[in-house]
Amino acid sequence: MATATLQTDDAQPVEFPEDRDWKPRANQWAIALTVTLATFMEVLDSSIANVALPHIAGALSASEDEATWVLTSYLVSNAIILPASAYLTTFIGASGST
Repeated sequence: MATATLQTDDAQPVEFPEDRDWKPRANQWAIALTVTLATFMEVLDSSIANVALPHIAGALSASEDEATWVLTSYLVSNAIILPASAYLTTFIGASGST
């Protein structure tokens, strides 16, 4: 049986068989469905906010240009929060999984 050697940070080689069938621990279809659903929900949220702009402007007695800032601030906050949450997930999640 052929083996491969992997060098770790603590300078101790780890050997594992090369011809072993590797299988992921998570279902790939479940991951793809989750990512697709999250993307769809993000687009749906933006569409709902865009459709609601005239109602927001009417309820707040604001002009349409002023109400557009609601959608702009929503999109900017998403542009900041999404990468930050991905970084935190990677940073915090990496310590709990082995």
